[in-house]
Amino acid sequence: MNRTSTANALPLARRTDDFVGSVIDSSTTLLAGRTHDIVKFAMGAPGEDLIPVEQLDEISGRYSKGRFDYGETAGEPALIEQIVALTESHGFPTSGDRITVTGGAMQGLDIACKLFVNPGDVVIVEGPTYTNANATALSYGARLLEAPTDNHGLVVDALPDLVRFAGATPKLIYCIPNFQNPSGTTMPAHRRERLLELAERWNAVIVDDDPYGVLRFEGERQPTFHELSPNNPRIVSTRTFSKILAPGLRVGWLDVSPEVTPLIVAAKQAMDTCTSVPMQHLVADFMKAGYLDEHLGRVIPMYRERRDRMRTALASTFGDDAVATDPSGGFFLWLALKNQLSQVDTEALVPDAIDAGVAYIPGPAFSTRGDFRNALRLCFATNEPARIDEGVRRLSDVLYRAAGERGAA
Repeated sequence: MNRTSTANALPLARRTDDFVGSVIDSSTTLLAGRTHDIVKFAMGAPGEDLIPVEQLDEISGRYSKGRFDYGETAGEPALIEQIVALTESHGFPTSGDRITVTGGAMQGLDIACKLFVNPGDVVIVEGPTYTNANATALSYGARLLEAPTDNHGLVVDALPDLVRFAGATPKLIYCIPNFQNPSGTTMPAHRRERLLELAERWNAVIVDDDPYGVLRFEGERQPTFHELSPNNPRIVSTRTFSKILAPGLRVGWLDVSPEVTPLIVAAKQAMDTCTSVPMQHLVADFMKAGYLDEHLGRVIPMYRERRDRMRTALASTFGDDAVATDPSGGFFLWLALKNQLSQVDTEALVPDAIDAGVAYIPGPAFSTRGDFRNALRLCFATNEPARIDEGVRRLSDVLYRAAGERGAA
């Protein structure tokens, strides 16, 4: 982390040495300063046309007693009731005593690391994986151990050898089992079962980050860790309404064994007392009115259409020079550059791409070691199909120009 001379003179805590921030979140600020047209494939967010603004505005205009008071740290009972109903309707039921409402999924990740990670503890992460989760673990002094992934997510059978090489067993294993960020892959049931076995052997906790699970548009749903091992206190699941409804709400939840809930609540009380009560009531009332089911029924086919459009555009534009993953849900594609594009450094190329009117997140942002320089993440959820075509065209121009200049050099 870069510090100013003034900051260096301050009595900073040692943990600030491990603060790395987020390339993904920083892209929002970077793009905000640009005035020219940019096709935004960078942030993982639904398009404005997919956020039910009118219904949210209608509900937010209502007043209910206590909406602007402090709330229970564990969450507003009305919202917890709706979360339980949501999980039941999608085939992976939970109970109210397992739920703690959080300020988005990121607070859930922070609480998990706060509870389980001491400085120097080994935390296994996927490679590539969500940048912000790495940053959170590092802020608590974790030693990150990056594990390989393939077209079926985390390669669980590779973990024992990695752990032996590291010389220390992990305290926490972080994974995104459904429609992984950034790759879009899904971990099959047998790998989840094996991961549970390893966590038991190592006395480790599995942090199961699943922002996209209900956004499946094809294929068979895989069982959750909680379904495979009911009431297992080693499983900490973090969820959010950011992807299924609207990111600005900053409302998510943790789902844990009831015996862990008091620790979760105590950790949260040292953070913010309670998640925004007005936002909790807004989401609860939206769901109680039946709007969420209606919303998901509308947007999931549109996400499928946008994924198909992006894959078609990439295939026709790049041919064998790039390979894209094929997610069954969620928001993201992972594009690996091949052949004449294989030496293009996607991180170095970000400023040129933005100048050319297209934004993406480069591969090294998702690695603890700065790997995947010839890869990038594209969000297909944000843009309408015609806009996706234009963005891929601009991306192609930038990548092939860079490859040509490198070849000429």
